[in-house]
Amino acid sequence: MSTKNDVLGALMDAQEAISGERLARRLGLSRNTVWKAIEQLRAEGYVVEAVTNRGYRLVSAPDRIREIEILKWTTASGIGRRLEVHARLDSTNLRAKQLAAQGAPHGYLVCADSQSSGRGRYGRSFFSPEHSGVYITYVLRPTLPAERAVMITSMAAVAVARAIEKLCDADVKIKWVNDLYINDRKVCGILCEASLDFESGMLEYAVLGIGVNVAPMVFPEELRDIATSIGNECGASPSRSRLIAEISNELEKLYGELETGGFMAESRRRSNVIGRDVTVLRGDARFAAHVMDIDDQGRLVIRTESGVSRVGSGEISIKLR
Repeated sequence: MSTKNDVLGALMDAQEAISGERLARRLGLSRNTVWKAIEQLRAEGYVVEAVTNRGYRLVSAPDRIREIEILKWTTASGIGRRLEVHARLDSTNLRAKQLAAQGAPHGYLVCADSQSSGRGRYGRSFFSPEHSGVYITYVLRPTLPAERAVMITSMAAVAVARAIEKLCDADVKIKWVNDLYINDRKVCGILCEASLDFESGMLEYAVLGIGVNVAPMVFPEELRDIATSIGNECGASPSRSRLIAEISNELEKLYGELETGGFMAESRRRSNVIGRDVTVLRGDARFAAHVMDIDDQGRLVIRTESGVSRVGSGEISIKLR
């Protein structure tokens, strides 16, 4: 880490004001170097108070995405423990796929403050302005057949919903299979892409992309009736670094349930489509259906004029009426 990050970490760990001399001794730096690092932090928006005869105290921090701040809150031992943070990427999913193909370990995390080409399902763009959201992708290496890949998205939706609710006064719902809603508007999208081992029929790896609108935001006209943010709905927004950490923590708690689908009961409880009439979109065709349930494989159970059927991830897109 840089000297500035070392000093920031020491200030974050301190329970009370800490002198420049103690900081210098602890970090193996000169007092002048410590002072310069603190001035750099102040220039970036960190409020560092100088207390006479006591030293420095971190009063507040800007909502920046920093590795040191993410790891401060990360209790997971595998997922999200190794990571990289970028000011801007074309797409965190694209970066994660490159790293996965090069052998990146399970749980490796790619974060960006903004994306120039953020992606959703079916090639749609994902609005990803700077200083506003959480745009992250995990490299996962599950032992899972390709037909059960939808379970990764279902797991992630529950994990993100839990993380948001841990930090905010919100009731988060899941719109099957990859969108999270607060007050009937979309606050998060999830895009899981996978590489298949054709010989075994098992997943070689998956990249799990998650985009959460966090800060109060003004959306483009085409999104204003659809999208929202935590800040818009809750009146305050959590630290983005901490939200990333809590998502990692919740993912690790649920990851062991991928094969059993133990999280599906919560997924169903959070669903905002079960019991509702919807329009199912499949290619150029669209038809009305009634959502009866979500089964233990993460598939939507629907009733149409033709009878009861199940649809899985990647086959349909669903729009609430």
